Amino acid sequence: MRLLVGHHLTNAYESLRSNRMRTALTILGVTIGISSIVVILSLSAGAAQIVNNQVDQLGGTIAVIRPGTPDRESQINTITANISGSEMTSSLTERDVKDIEDIDHVTAVAPIMILGGSVSSDSSRPRNIQIIATTPGMTDVATIPMAEGQFIDTVTNDDTAVIGHQLSIDLFGTDTSVGRTFTTHGVQFTVIGILKRQNNPINFNNVDFDHAAIINLQSGKGFNQGIATIQQINIRATSTDKFPEVLRQVNEKLTRNHHGEKDFVILTDGDLARPSTQLFSTVSASLTAVASISLIVGGIGIMNILLVSVTERTREIGIRKALGASNIHIVWQFLIESLVMSLAGGIAGYFAGYIIAFSIARSFLTFDPVFGWSIVGASMGTSLIVGIVFGLYPAILAARKNPIEALRQFH
Repeated sequence: MRLLVGHHLTNAYESLRSNRMRTALTILGVTIGISSIVVILSLSAGAAQIVNNQVDQLGGTIAVIRPGTPDRESQINTITANISGSEMTSSLTERDVKDIEDIDHVTAVAPIMILGGSVSSDSSRPRNIQIIATTPGMTDVATIPMAEGQFIDTVTNDDTAVIGHQLSIDLFGTDTSVGRTFTTHGVQFTVIGILKRQNNPINFNNVDFDHAAIINLQSGKGFNQGIATIQQINIRATSTDKFPEVLRQVNEKLTRNHHGEKDFVILTDGDLARPSTQLFSTVSASLTAVASISLIVGGIGIMNILLVSVTERTREIGIRKALGASNIHIVWQFLIESLVMSLAGGIAGYFAGYIIAFSIARSFLTFDPVFGWSIVGASMGTSLIVGIVFGLYPAILAARKNPIEALRQFH
């Protein structure tokens, strides 16, 4: 059997080499499809890994509360709304924040109210800026290093703000803009701090801090008729030992405040990263489905070249069957040719996909694609399926040829 497979491989190589241009174009079709899938999967995995790494660094003492029921669709909808920076109806209130602050072993609580709108200075008007209304506890529950000045605190005025590194440059043309003023929603704010450049818009808070303006929660309420529309509450406990008890009390207090309605979800550790991971997986699956269309085109190319090959080699098929080759031998002969082309395209597509992914990441993104055996398996497995599915019909067609008719037709 091993000798027979080796013989089929040799024949496949000789057959494909005799039509190099046709073979190369057929392999290219599969390569394009596989490379597209590899780019999508590797980049989405890289984005998801950022959030997972951030969660691992939290030390098991951080929890995030978001509105909605604890199911996949609700979490994805909530995170999508937060990323877009739009205001959304929320079940979380200031009373929830105050009650959580009163729980023993809670060291910091930070509500997050995300406002849409634009900011402007005397010389610039960047649009679509995330305006984050929060409290001083934000620095205790998230990694927000300061480059200059200070973060908002209990003694700073309501008309003060902290802005991201890139927003400072966009507004004022410099990253040292402490003391300067900008206007949003018709209110003038004085910059009291600049955040360090993070180059990472993906985080469990769903905030691009490089382009964000952070203001006091009271100021944010002023833009919303005095009502705090809180999209998220961050909590830090004193230690991992006290963390389960803190979560239990948080759940009890919020359930009581919401009259028994479970219209909130508490995310910790792996759960904290899951909404982002699920969102990236959903987007990745949708894009992969679109990219698979090019694989169908590549598969049709394989089928086409094999059908032509069957027609050109009718006499060869007749001679082989006359000398004792069975239908199975003929099927394997052409099926191996199909697999050689599809796997060659898969291997080329895998490496080309990573080259493209790294080029995109270095040029436009802030993270690198992820290498993983799952991506190797997906690319090679898909190539194998394409080779079998689109090569089986021509192989069966060749095997069903009558040897006498085949020899008579091309005598």
